[in-house]
Amino acid sequence: MRKQYETVIGLEVHIELSTRTKIFCGCPTAFGGEPNTHTCPVCTGMPGSLPVLNRKVVEYALKAGLAMNCKIHTFCKFDRKNYFYPDNPQNYQISQLYLPICYDGYVSVDTAQGEKRIRIHEMHMEEDAGKLVHDPWTDSSLVDYNRSGVPLIEIVSEPDMRSAQEVIAYLEQLRIMAQYLGISDCRLEEGSMRADVNLSVREAGAESYGTRTEMKNLNSFKAIARAIEGETMRQIELLEEGKEVIQETRRWDDNKECSFPMRSKEDAKDYRYFPDPDLPPVVIDDTWIGRLREEQPELREEKKKRFIREFSLSEYDARILTESRNMADLFEETAKICSQPKKAANWMTQDAMRLLKEAGKSPEEMKFSPGHLAALILLEEEQKITHKGAKEVFEQIFDHDEEPLAYIEAHHLSTVADTNVLEQVIEEVIREHPDSVAQYREGKEKVFGFFVGQVMKKMKGKADPAVTRELLREKLR
Repeated sequence: MRKQYETVIGLEVHIELSTRTKIFCGCPTAFGGEPNTHTCPVCTGMPGSLPVLNRKVVEYALKAGLAMNCKIHTFCKFDRKNYFYPDNPQNYQISQLYLPICYDGYVSVDTAQGEKRIRIHEMHMEEDAGKLVHDPWTDSSLVDYNRSGVPLIEIVSEPDMRSAQEVIAYLEQLRIMAQYLGISDCRLEEGSMRADVNLSVREAGAESYGTRTEMKNLNSFKAIARAIEGETMRQIELLEEGKEVIQETRRWDDNKECSFPMRSKEDAKDYRYFPDPDLPPVVIDDTWIGRLREEQPELREEKKKRFIREFSLSEYDARILTESRNMADLFEETAKICSQPKKAANWMTQDAMRLLKEAGKSPEEMKFSPGHLAALILLEEEQKITHKGAKEVFEQIFDHDEEPLAYIEAHHLSTVADTNVLEQVIEEVIREHPDSVAQYREGKEKVFGFFVGQVMKKMKGKADPAVTRELLREKLR
């Protein structure tokens, strides 16, 4: 009988903070730009340059810590993590080891077994390294220091996750939380959210942990899920063959769907940490913490419950709408303007989500005015446009933020309620389908929908539905 195994997973999640300038200098943090143009002597590690802490970084870190139910070190320090690598211009990284800003917290996630708490061991501030660009054609590597010195928080979880599904739920929770707080856009494709996966396997029921590996180079949730599944199977196969799992750092290749060893896993002693001599300790008083606690925005779980309560939405609609702060704000403003929350929810969860998927965009990229969507909902409610026509108008609102009434008039999309025009079309349809008329008069009610469809077809979808039905009933008697 084959042994049963359990996967044990902890994460180190790096989130780039969306401050205007870097953590220890005044260089911009904007993504992109020509290589090595967002740099200065401080973030390129020039001799004699001195770091100055960006107060906003501390504030953003505190906001994240409060949202994750962390305790706060009101007296914390920065340390130097020494290692030699081309993208690290100082040959050390300024981080926090001994007194991180936040510790001992948790976030709750929804799993197949219900709600689960993932404990946060610590969260610390640090600077990002530069970026190596590998050119396979010239077999060379180039370094871009634009990212060097961009502020990060690193969130270190306890080994509380047991599956790829729990890991993705946890990462989604961190991503949504950071976006709601306004501290990061968490775009994995731009590297503003990155995760290293520490994973081990053990026999089911065992108390001690197995030997863990750390996987890097994970830049999407799908890649993380595949890496977890792949590394789990690799370790199980080693144990089944009586071999040992080596503690090491591995690089995941998503194209080949397998991992490769990079280096043996370092311990803290390998980095020769010591207190940074150029940065004084950070002292955080209760007044500062209290102010930030009062300023904390309504987070996703609170908003979801309120949407269900105030707008009578389903659990499903509330969950979809609150996955993005931008989408939640657009929905709520629209609903308040038109007083039609269910219809606003339908446009957002169905048509907006479809258009986002087709365009390959995220909900955070939607820029249209809620007033325009509200106006469209009311125009359809007043039957001044058909639902088919409204869908065409919504696409224009979504893409170009068009004013709906002006677009409707310019493209002749208003419904036709002129009884003389409709009567002529209805009489024409009745003459063309005598067999269907006979069936309807024999009591086959379903045929009525056929007649409505034929009228709409001839009117190119512009016939007023209510007037059309009323006239049809009269003509078919």
